[in-house]
Amino acid sequence: MRDSDPVTTSIEAAALQEVAPGVFAYVQPDGSWMINNTGVVAGDDGTGLMVDTTSTEARNRALFAAVAGVVPGRLHAVVNTHHHGDHTFGNWLVPAGTPVVGHAHSREDQLAAGLVAAQVLTGPDYGHLEVRPPDLTFTGALTLHLGERAVELHAVGPAHTRGDVVVWLPAERVAFAGDVAFAGGQPFLAEGSVAGYPRALAALRALEPEVLVPGHGPVCRGAEVTRLLDDLAGYAAFVDATAREGHAAGWSPLETARRRADNPYAAWQESERLVGNLHRAYTELDGRPLGERLPLTDIWPDMVAFHGGPIGCRA
Repeated sequence: MRDSDPVTTSIEAAALQEVAPGVFAYVQPDGSWMINNTGVVAGDDGTGLMVDTTSTEARNRALFAAVAGVVPGRLHAVVNTHHHGDHTFGNWLVPAGTPVVGHAHSREDQLAAGLVAAQVLTGPDYGHLEVRPPDLTFTGALTLHLGERAVELHAVGPAHTRGDVVVWLPAERVAFAGDVAFAGGQPFLAEGSVAGYPRALAALRALEPEVLVPGHGPVCRGAEVTRLLDDLAGYAAFVDATAREGHAAGWSPLETARRRADNPYAAWQESERLVGNLHRAYTELDGRPLGERLPLTDIWPDMVAFHGGPIGCRA
């Protein structure tokens, strides 16, 4: 992973972008480890809902202050697109009486993971952290309503995780993809499914979004959406083919990644994710269930070895 410029990763660099009337993406450059995007949907009466929180206490307090500027009234809900800490560590700041909504697996995996992300991605001052998993869970699909505005939640995992959710605004044709989509960074499938990832991309593509807010990286519009989804599908095919080659040859995931380090996606951020993705692909080639838990701590040492040293985090 390239070193991030502290200027481009500063809290002050984060900003709300209105991507449709009353619909905002909170974009945090440069989208590297633990520096994610979130969203907010405003209702006509000053109320609204949020899509995800973020990682450190300071970043979360800045996020909630920005949200208050466009949603001065109460939050009806906060939706978690998945369980990872960079999207959920701010749940504890959600006002009392406002439900946190997520997939049933997201709740299970938040409780199982705890604060492990802060333990492996050291470096930032995380401040105060608490685990607050979703208290309203679903499987399949769920529709929330802000007055006349429909906000659809579509479960598309296992892909990035077991509990991935895409937040879809059909009238505005805006999709908050969570970490099903990374723009500029390698997808991370180690806690989800290499086999399931193309299906999640297909489900996202079938919505035909005009605006796509990825979990990390810049917002995509129009033809950029198609290009991003094509690129991610190409990456998924590369990981699958590389895993099959290495698995058949008897190479470990780390050895396979090193043999294929020079690849078309090597310049994308977080190239060490390839090793984690191969670990996941190997479990599936071994016939283990899609989305079976693969603890981050089990694969992190190989990712560090591939990276050539400790993996940095500028959150």
